[in-house]
Amino acid sequence: MICFPNAKINLGLHITSKRNDGYHEIETCMVPIPLFDILEMMESKKTVFETSGLSIPGEEKDNLILKALKLLRKDFNDLPNVQIHLHKNIPMGAGLGGGSADAAFALTLMNRLFELHLEDWLLEDFAAQLGSDCPFFIENTPKIATGRGEILETVDVDLKGNHLLLIKPNIHIGTKEAYAGVKPQAAKFPLKEILKDKSSWKEKLVNDFESSIFPQYPEIAKIKAELYEMGAYYAAMSGSGSTLFGLFKEIPPKSTWPTEYFVFEGLV
Repeated sequence: MICFPNAKINLGLHITSKRNDGYHEIETCMVPIPLFDILEMMESKKTVFETSGLSIPGEEKDNLILKALKLLRKDFNDLPNVQIHLHKNIPMGAGLGGGSADAAFALTLMNRLFELHLEDWLLEDFAAQLGSDCPFFIENTPKIATGRGEILETVDVDLKGNHLLLIKPNIHIGTKEAYAGVKPQAAKFPLKEILKDKSSWKEKLVNDFESSIFPQYPEIAKIKAELYEMGAYYAAMSGSGSTLFGLFKEIPPKSTWPTEYFVFEGLV
């Protein structure tokens, strides 16, 4: 069986407080976008994990797809071995949720492959054990995420027909580094209300990471400014990574970016 895990962008991201468990309380709106990895699984005599495409850092045993398999085997210990192939297109450390998507899609793929008949709410529970962003990708529709990011609420945000431009410079921002510079505070404007009016997004829809990341990495701030100069009605960092995205009502004008940048353009 084959599936296509997709990336996401964050519309606004408020870090409202620090929790006793070391995590932060957040509020954000996550929206799926048409940038895809390719994940294939089939029954095999032994479990094999292969990758192609973008190089994946770290040890194989730490990959979230294998952790998803291990997690299901705790409750379903008779699961057969599988051959897994992941073709990686979504850049890592980019704030696009690629690893989380791979894990969540692996759960849904194994649910179908092994005929486990698990409902979405239970798959979301498994996904939450793998990472804060993972549950979002089970239903894979626009959601407001609160708590650590695992508490999801459906929201009416329609970006269909909008043009999306993603720009990721050759800069890696770790999650720990991103949170180190943030001072948690209550959001100035309710996220649900802001999302209702796209004309207010440029002024009111804020990613709290930008205030600390931009002074450290002026190159990232410059890309956001360039996206607005190109005619984006909204531009921002996605999550805590170094990817900037611009949303356009029309096809964005052609622009020359450094060859080491990751650039993606698509229709949402």
